[in-house]
Amino acid sequence: MPDPNGFLRYERQLPKRRPVPVRIQDWREVYPPAGEELIRDQATRCMDCGIPFCHEGCPLGNRIPDWNDLVRTGAWESAAESLHATNNFPEFTGRLCPAPCEAACVLGIADDPVTIKQVEVEIANHAFDLGYVRPQPAPVSTGKKVAVVGSGPAGLAAAQQLARAGHAVTVYERDDRIGGLLRYGIPDFKIEKSVVDARLAQMEAEGVVFETGVEVGVDVTADDLRDRFDAVLLAAGALAGRDASDTPGRDLDGVHLAMEHLVPANRVVAGLQDGTPIDAAGKHVVIIGGGDTGADCLGVAHRQGAANVIQLDQYPLPPSSRAAEQHPWPTWPVILRNYPAHEEGGERVFGVAVQEFVDNGQGQVKAVRIADVTVERVNGVRTVTLTPGSERDLPADLVLLAIGFEGTEKQPLLDQFGIERNRRGVLDADNTWQTSAPGVFVAGDMHRGASLIVWAIAEGRSAAAAIHDYLGAAGELPAPVQSSAQPIGV
Repeated sequence: MPDPNGFLRYERQLPKRRPVPVRIQDWREVYPPAGEELIRDQATRCMDCGIPFCHEGCPLGNRIPDWNDLVRTGAWESAAESLHATNNFPEFTGRLCPAPCEAACVLGIADDPVTIKQVEVEIANHAFDLGYVRPQPAPVSTGKKVAVVGSGPAGLAAAQQLARAGHAVTVYERDDRIGGLLRYGIPDFKIEKSVVDARLAQMEAEGVVFETGVEVGVDVTADDLRDRFDAVLLAAGALAGRDASDTPGRDLDGVHLAMEHLVPANRVVAGLQDGTPIDAAGKHVVIIGGGDTGADCLGVAHRQGAANVIQLDQYPLPPSSRAAEQHPWPTWPVILRNYPAHEEGGERVFGVAVQEFVDNGQGQVKAVRIADVTVERVNGVRTVTLTPGSERDLPADLVLLAIGFEGTEKQPLLDQFGIERNRRGVLDADNTWQTSAPGVFVAGDMHRGASLIVWAIAEGRSAAAAIHDYLGAAGELPAPVQSSAQPIGV
């Protein structure tokens, strides 16, 4: 029985972030570990609703009221077991997910929602610290072999599920280390890579084989995979960055895609290279794009010592709280989302569009020419209208394009399997997560398009269940079992 007065006795409260002057001097995580009393108080706010809409808000169907009440009573091991029953990697989602579960929290109708995400990450932290996270190797081998292409959260979730079911799983990664965007796309101040390494150690102990520095389709062909494996899962992400190729001056030096900045910065932090070719130190930086990736670039620029940073967003300034008429509870609201990087400095400009990257006369960008715009949707079609006479220049030595992704990259492997990308730049799947190539499955951003980490894990888990059925192996997948994710259009 939950505490029926918990939400009346405790207000929503997050742990204090590390002070800005301190944290921008290093790359450690912004949030220090939270005190146990704070987390138990916050878990006590959960009302254990008769209809917990937070389940619906979470693509994984996490048993949120269950583990909230277990934390409230101090049953951390049972809370960890409940959390892991639906989520392979709560230490990832608790740090990186934007928490659609909180947007669907019933308490959020008239009060601040429960700090579900913070409780989740602290359960995961306790689980590792207290030794609750142990390898769970399969007791019996099925004799079946599965190749997983890509080591982001979708591929890793599927690999762990399949290995625990007794299949021999090999994960292929073209980078020199496992993790995909978790490793090189997301800065350490959001997730330190020791967190990723701890989970990978568990997976290796469960029998998952990791092969790095392998570009599947080049170093290993589709025929090689078919000869060696009984099934293949494609989970290589959606890394084709959306560009501004039609904007005059795009080819100037100093204008880069966001990942061209983030990846080498992460490699420097990891000690894998001495410096980065795209360094914000002492520069006037303009970031185009107002989402997660733009905020990541902002935080990196601060730590590299940028002279100043301006972040541009084509959309108007959103409201600070839910506009019920446009986004009624429990739908995901469009609101102003302030990331920790925003309190570290920089300026945000809304309702503008880039007209030109201005040349300094030597092939280097010196400014970004912007203009005010209005954005409307008419019959589902987005229209952008320029405000006459509003053009002005922003000084810029470095411009970072963080305007999204266009789908999975063109790659020889798809041609070898005879799989075509659809109009969204990703791969279609039937209701068994299988592509048009027999025995070849797809999950995560490569199927869904660039999305949330929680969706990647959900799709990886569901694809693993489909592969298990396809292989005709006896028995059921171990807990955590299938998620509620379904192929798009099914």
